[in-house]
Amino acid sequence: MAPPAEDGEPSPRQAAPAAAPPPGRPPVSDAVVPDGRMPRWLPRAMVLALALIAAFQLGSWAFHQLTSLLINILIAFFLALAIEPAVSRMAARGMRRGLATFLVFLGLTVLAAGFVTLLGSMLAGQIIKMIEGFPDYLDSLINWINQTFHTELRRVDIQEGLLHSDWLRRYAQTSAAGVLDVSAQVLGGLFQLLTVALFSFYFAADGPRLRRALCSVLPPARQAEVLRAWEIAVDKTGGYLYSRGLMALVSGIAHYILLESLGVPYAPVLGVWVGLVSQFIPTIGTYLAGALPMLIAFTVNPWYAVWVLIFVVIYQQFENYMLQPKLTAKTVDIHPAVAFGSVVAGTALLGAVGALIAIPAVATLQAFLGAYVKRYDVTDDPRVHGHRGRNPVGPGTLTRVRRLWARRPGGRQRP
Repeated sequence: MAPPAEDGEPSPRQAAPAAAPPPGRPPVSDAVVPDGRMPRWLPRAMVLALALIAAFQLGSWAFHQLTSLLINILIAFFLALAIEPAVSRMAARGMRRGLATFLVFLGLTVLAAGFVTLLGSMLAGQIIKMIEGFPDYLDSLINWINQTFHTELRRVDIQEGLLHSDWLRRYAQTSAAGVLDVSAQVLGGLFQLLTVALFSFYFAADGPRLRRALCSVLPPARQAEVLRAWEIAVDKTGGYLYSRGLMALVSGIAHYILLESLGVPYAPVLGVWVGLVSQFIPTIGTYLAGALPMLIAFTVNPWYAVWVLIFVVIYQQFENYMLQPKLTAKTVDIHPAVAFGSVVAGTALLGAVGALIAIPAVATLQAFLGAYVKRYDVTDDPRVHGHRGRNPVGPGTLTRVRRLWARRPGGRQRP
């Protein structure tokens, strides 16, 4: 038993009452943990933040790894949109969509293979001709140097010096090492071409099924908008390729007539080359396509290259101001500045692929937005047509100068 407390001293139980918090101290809640311990929510928040960071890093890594595949799918989608009118027209006559898509792809493959074969044979013939005539070119160059600078160079000495030079040995080693890189790039290009062809075939053959699957996850109002956008994309992409194909045909025939009249070899192949490159590489395609005919014409006669250059420049102006506005008025009606800006932006984003699909993509977006942008009638104001009106505030600068000149001493006052 506890000893009794002395007189006048309180007992321990009376001195320290139990469960009595000190005055002025707030009660302990769940959010504040006593004794400096970690809150219960902090570990879960840290785990959630780490999980979000890991998911973002994983998604970023996967996106960068799949960038080439996504670009190939985008190219395949636009190619499927381009051949959609032909496939739909053949399917409307009772043909299966798979067979119609196969026939369209077969025709495109035959045309592309024929063009590449003709172009390759032309280049091979020109290369063989240049190699066979290289000794004559070298002799003429050596004779000119000897007569001009009074030297005694010989072709045998130059050939031996080249064969035993360190530069030629390093070049041969570099070329041998680069053969593997070129082979790898060719195989990679063939694989990408096969990927694009496979996806575009499925997009074109299963177009109705793809649209049905996409619309099945959308409400009815959104379904109408998606189908409208799809139809606009098909019309603009198909119309773009149709108009470019017509201009390529006209350009090829015009350049073929010129080259044939000048007697330049391989005129049909060069005409096809100019037609395709000038139309499917926007803005500067005509000048790039004209470089090869100029080079081959130069081997025949240097003045022929000048005539080809003049014709290329004149035809470019005729195409820009006469032919292109009439052919693209109902298919891809976009401003030339907008077309040039879209090509530059597409090239910056996706390279050569972006340059090819930039114009139909921008035309599709413009047509889709035009259906939802409300337009108003423009007032009949001269300033709309670029005519500046008179200043309604006061007289102009010229009028004030005339008045001051008339009020000078000795000047004649006008009424």
